[in-house]
Amino acid sequence: MTPLAEILAKQIKTTGPITLAEYMSVCLLHPKYGYYTTQDPLGLDGDFTTAPEISQMFGELIGLCLAQCWMDQGSPDQFALVELGPGRGTLIADVMRATQHVPGFHIAADLHLVEASSRMRDLQAKALPEHRPTWHDSAETLPHDRPVFVIANEFFDALPIRQFQRDPKGWREVMVGVSEDGGLQRGLSDPAPIDALKARLEDTEPGALVETCAHGTAVVDALARRIAEQGGMALIVDYGGWHSDGDTFQAVRGHRPVDPFAEPGRADLTAHVDFEALARSALLAGCAVSQFTKQGVFLERLGITARAQSLAKGLGNEALEAHITAHRRLTHPDEMGSLFKVLGLYPGTESPPPGLDP
Repeated sequence: MTPLAEILAKQIKTTGPITLAEYMSVCLLHPKYGYYTTQDPLGLDGDFTTAPEISQMFGELIGLCLAQCWMDQGSPDQFALVELGPGRGTLIADVMRATQHVPGFHIAADLHLVEASSRMRDLQAKALPEHRPTWHDSAETLPHDRPVFVIANEFFDALPIRQFQRDPKGWREVMVGVSEDGGLQRGLSDPAPIDALKARLEDTEPGALVETCAHGTAVVDALARRIAEQGGMALIVDYGGWHSDGDTFQAVRGHRPVDPFAEPGRADLTAHVDFEALARSALLAGCAVSQFTKQGVFLERLGITARAQSLAKGLGNEALEAHITAHRRLTHPDEMGSLFKVLGLYPGTESPPPGLDP
């Protein structure tokens, strides 16, 4: 049993079972034993690999997409360039390199990073020595007085979710309790009606499970209100679907799925993103929403194949093979190309971001 498991078990025995959202929050961000507090999760030696770590092409194209949106909106002379959950800082570093020759872009940009982990902030600072970012614990404290241009790559999948199983008498929430042998396990609350899930009674049957992410919709609401009022845009890139349907809660360690309750604090915990819920939150906040687009399609529209061919000219042997593999992994339908989706948020008076239809 990990130290964090002991802490959680003691808490549950004292105060009762906790929600899945509470469990995820503690496991990922506990100040001493949390996953992001103690681990460097990225890369071959970590637990998972994100698109920016696979190839520089991903960040370069994202950067040029942002710059084009900035120019399409009149090249405002001051704006907040924001990344949510920047990992090691690889993506935003590639964005800054790709846009360094866009006239006026770097002069106007004020870099802001939303990152709760002090360990990850240290890694980001090392990746961005020239850009002096401002860090935030949440999106709520981002600037209100200027346009915001936002990147969120694999950010929303790590936000805490709640799970509800439909019952003839309402909904039973998935809770985390303590088993007879002292370990942590799933359980179910007593059934009760839940107003927020009334609409799901029309498309589910008893036994069906749905997931909600209040933190995710709150983040989108905060961003969308800024974009609608001040201008800017947001690119959300993540794995998931248009509608929550079934159990997607998962744990990964060493690039392999593991029991999410076996070693809390030592595995990454995520769930598929419900893009429909994010889009609805943005629309209610007065923001326009792009077409829900597969990552492979989005990157091809931005010109990733041409960029890949250009980079390939200087490569040979193993380096060329790795480059070809990276391109395939980012775009092919059997790899990240279909699993990952892209959603753009933008002012209703503007066109959608490049690569995304309205």
